[in-house]
Amino acid sequence: MKKYEAIKSFEENDEDLEMGHENQIHDSATKIINNEERSTMISSSSSSSRKQEQQQHQQQPQTSQRLLSLDVFRGLTVALMILVDDAGGLIPALNHSPWNGLTIADFVMPFFLFIVGVALAFTYKKPSCKVDASRKAVLRALKLLALGIFLQGGYVHRVSDLTFGVDLKQIRLMGILQRIAVAYLITALCEIWLKREDIVNSGSSLLRKYRYQWALALFLSVIYLCLLYGMYVPDWEYEVPTEPSSEPMKFSVKCGVRGDTGPACNVVGMIDRSLLGLQHLYRRPIYARMPECSINSPDYGPLPPDAPSWCQAPFDPEGLLSSVMAIVTCLVGLHYGHIILHFKNHRIRILHWMIPTSCLVVSGIALDLFGMHVNKVLYSFSYTCLTAGAAGILFAGIYLMVDVCGYSRMTSIFQWIGMHALMIYVLAACNIFPIFLQGFYWGNPHNNILKLIGVGS
Repeated sequence: MKKYEAIKSFEENDEDLEMGHENQIHDSATKIINNEERSTMISSSSSSSRKQEQQQHQQQPQTSQRLLSLDVFRGLTVALMILVDDAGGLIPALNHSPWNGLTIADFVMPFFLFIVGVALAFTYKKPSCKVDASRKAVLRALKLLALGIFLQGGYVHRVSDLTFGVDLKQIRLMGILQRIAVAYLITALCEIWLKREDIVNSGSSLLRKYRYQWALALFLSVIYLCLLYGMYVPDWEYEVPTEPSSEPMKFSVKCGVRGDTGPACNVVGMIDRSLLGLQHLYRRPIYARMPECSINSPDYGPLPPDAPSWCQAPFDPEGLLSSVMAIVTCLVGLHYGHIILHFKNHRIRILHWMIPTSCLVVSGIALDLFGMHVNKVLYSFSYTCLTAGAAGILFAGIYLMVDVCGYSRMTSIFQWIGMHALMIYVLAACNIFPIFLQGFYWGNPHNNILKLIGVGS
């Protein structure tokens, strides 16, 4: 019977799923209940009105539910991130690509950004005061930014390399949470300010209502491409610290090019070196796993005898220019959230999702074939298209399985993870929980629980 009702609801208009990222929206549910009470008092003697009341009563619980597919998607992404962190060093297919190319791990970041965009469509659907909503968005972004700097700026180290205190001259300024904070802030402000009051009854009217947001996404993409392929990258130098009593080793990197997308002479790294400073970048660059830089490639390892001079240079995979395209991914997720808000029929929602999804996937593959390689570290335009399209496919599939067909019990663990995503990220992915375990030992600091289970040894 449940399966029949789910399939039937796929054909008919269902009540709007008023759900949010952090809280549930109850205003429309209250209106429906009030209207029901009035209609019941007026037409209580009519048998047809009783049937209509029963149908509406069956649909009432949906108005106060969360969008379960969003929680499942978020939880699945967190689980994938933990799997990549723990098993990526053992299974190359689960680790990030050293440079060009795409692995399972390279989907984690854009999936997170896509989820943030979808949720923001509900969070700032109808703000009562735009100024107050903007202030709250700024405060939330600053909190996320501060948390990211604290966790990834040097205070929380790898399990096998713990020290006390943070050298502010060496602190890392960018990171995963910092990038999400930037994308969150820009996308939230777009949702608050850059939308019209048009009525949406078709795909074209949806585009007209949010055309300024799409214009911003196009503008950011053009700026990124112009800078990446148009700016001149000069030669540059960096130092590698050695023993405390010895002078640091200096390396020179020859560039003098435009439009290079290799590890040494790309604009993404140049902007980070110029604006953030080499000392504030990530010290274990992903390209150090390339065959040119590691004899254990695709894993980290000793340098080959003829290693290029740039192999040990710091490079931040969550840099400034690459975060511009991260904002675009978040705006794509925002569009998917708008579709849920304005279209009530399951079939229409999935249709409006799959059209941009197909275009994004085809564009990403075509751009890669024509030379604009898929690259997670640079967050290339082809990478943006391909991963955003993949996020749309996965989200539509989860939505169909969980929210349409009702198979939510088998995904309950991912729902729970998704509802506590930030807490789990901080405890697991940022080593807070392993560090807590490492703090308890027997006789000698090395005799801790982590050593017994083989972590950090």
